[in-house]
Amino acid sequence: MLIEIRKAGFVNKGAELMLYAVLQKISKMYPDAKFVMAPDYEASYENRARCGLLQKAWLWRYGIQWGDFLIMAPKKLRKMYGIVLDRDIDVVLDAAGFSYTDQWGDWFTQELAKSCRRWRKIGTKVILLPQAFGPFKSSKIREAIKTVADNADMIFTREHVSYNYLIDVVGHRTNIKIAPDFTNLINGILPNNFNSLRHQFCIVPNYRMLDKTSPKQGSAYLPFMIKCVKYLAQNKLEPFLLVHEGPNDLRLANKIMNSAGVTIPIIAENDPLFIKGILGSCTGCISSRFHALINCLDQGVPALAVGWSHKYKLLMDDYGFPDGCLDVMADENEIYRKIDMIMSSPSRNEIQTTITESSLTLKQLTENMWKDVNALINAKKARGQYENNTVF
Repeated sequence: MLIEIRKAGFVNKGAELMLYAVLQKISKMYPDAKFVMAPDYEASYENRARCGLLQKAWLWRYGIQWGDFLIMAPKKLRKMYGIVLDRDIDVVLDAAGFSYTDQWGDWFTQELAKSCRRWRKIGTKVILLPQAFGPFKSSKIREAIKTVADNADMIFTREHVSYNYLIDVVGHRTNIKIAPDFTNLINGILPNNFNSLRHQFCIVPNYRMLDKTSPKQGSAYLPFMIKCVKYLAQNKLEPFLLVHEGPNDLRLANKIMNSAGVTIPIIAENDPLFIKGILGSCTGCISSRFHALINCLDQGVPALAVGWSHKYKLLMDDYGFPDGCLDVMADENEIYRKIDMIMSSPSRNEIQTTITESSLTLKQLTENMWKDVNALINAKKARGQYENNTVF
């Protein structure tokens, strides 16, 4: 059986963690399954090869899927180079995280719509794993998401706002369900050289806070982060900056530190499992990266969310900690109050109890989601629809 993992990646560490979570869970369900990923400009061949991923022949240009032309290459040659045709894939698991929305433009949703229609025709199972959706305001994106709903076997939204955005366009459907982010089941690894005494309170910046928010919020982000760094340093909470996505976040981290006039460590770790391990060892966190927040909360680490889309607020709601949202426009007293809230007893103890109990509930919901995925794949397997796959 060939299973494509779609839209996960290697630059954004949340996306890479989703990839590892899928590989870990599906490998246990189907030990003989082989995994496939389409090429990506930001992810090197070496990254895909390191994870044992076969290469999908896949390139949309001018409304044409140019990867189809590799059918002219002999099967033996394709197998020798680890290349898989789209028509040979049995199951597509989409782990986009947050791509299908007006905020990213029409293209991503339109491409998914074309692909889902194509996969339905050739009998490929299509499952959109838990992710955020919407809003859908443009006519093009609304038509595209209707096509997706008509052709996908299952769509999981992370929360009720995304669910409502979907059903507002496509209506209530049995193939649309709510399930939490699925990286909450994967364990982190604390690096051997990590100094927990020197790195206690984590700050995770996100350059998207500059271009995906209003001009007023974007211009307030850097001064906001500077206030946080200064307050944490003054209170000897041993702050450090953690880079969660590539050079853009690294530049922002350096700018925050230099502008604050305080020398604190900056960690740019490439392994998302190490990042999760580091976050699990922290005393607290202020994060503008969604999966950094999950990594903290599902390990019982109190965290404050500073986000640019609805998914941040709803994540904090899921963990029973809505007061954990922090606005970049907040005044200094409010910023300091919330930091004190997660770092001082008795409020800290109450927050830890709440998020730990919520984490157990959410992990069980994630297990239930994987049971649904397993049932969908098994339903196709029971009909013998995988038997003709002889490519690998």
